[in-house]
Amino acid sequence: MGKDTQLNIWEVFIQSKSGLPYIHAGSIHASDEKMAMQNARDTYTRRGEGTSIWVVPSSCITASNPGDSEMLFDPSNDKIYRHPTFYVMPEGATNI
Repeated sequence: MGKDTQLNIWEVFIQSKSGLPYIHAGSIHASDEKMAMQNARDTYTRRGEGTSIWVVPSSCITASNPGDSEMLFDPSNDKIYRHPTFYVMPEGATNI
């Protein structure tokens, strides 16, 4: 098997309009952040789809394991303080 000659992988996030969240657009290959930004712009915003771009080296992203979803996203049924029924409505309060 030969040596890997691919450039580093970068994840691209695009903000479509100011104030909206950034959405993952895809991945690109680049040797550095300047090249990553140029490649991301050329690949994902050719038609003016965005107002801002984030590029992040894939190696800097830590993801959860789908097998751990039950532990990470455990329902909060046993945490009654998270339910609005736990709190007593003060007498006379109308807008809480």
